[in-house]
Amino acid sequence: MCAVRVLGIDLAGSEKRPTGVAFKEKVGVRCSLLFEDCEIIEFSKPFTHIFVDAPLSLPLGRRSLEENNGIHFRECDLMLRKMGIRFFPMTLGPMRILTQRAIRLKDILEGLGKEVYEVFPGAFYDVMGVSRKDRKAIGKFYLNMGLDLEKRKYTQDELDGIACLLTGCMFLEGKGVLLKGGDGAIVIPKHP
Repeated sequence: MCAVRVLGIDLAGSEKRPTGVAFKEKVGVRCSLLFEDCEIIEFSKPFTHIFVDAPLSLPLGRRSLEENNGIHFRECDLMLRKMGIRFFPMTLGPMRILTQRAIRLKDILEGLGKEVYEVFPGAFYDVMGVSRKDRKAIGKFYLNMGLDLEKRKYTQDELDGIACLLTGCMFLEGKGVLLKGGDGAIVIPKHP
């Protein structure tokens, strides 16, 4: 699946809510739920490439999320929107908290020598033609892809973590696209 150690993270906005992580082992794809930043940082140590579902940068012209200057979207966000992929702007309520946490974690992980990328499971599902919140359909899609998953029920956070992992692996294998602007970038899969 991937030649390098890749971790997919569906980051929660709060340490009180579960963050879904997914990674590939010899026996298949494995998932876990983490909560605190220190857990996420420790868990990330064996991985070289980390793909996070959360905004990792601010729009050009915006110094902070508290500043209300009318700038809500980065160039990469506008590229997503132009493709018809829906998302919440980072300046919307809970997205502010998520964005602050994500940027803080990205800085720490990059300081540890990790390559950190922004991904969006919603874009993965849209490109692959799978309903975003239909857990049964997502699980079936993963099995049809040939993923070796544990036979159990998965939370939406875990399924989204797998989408982050797969997007990252596809990108590293040349099957992804980097939507890059002057103020950030988002990795999405290429259309199959």
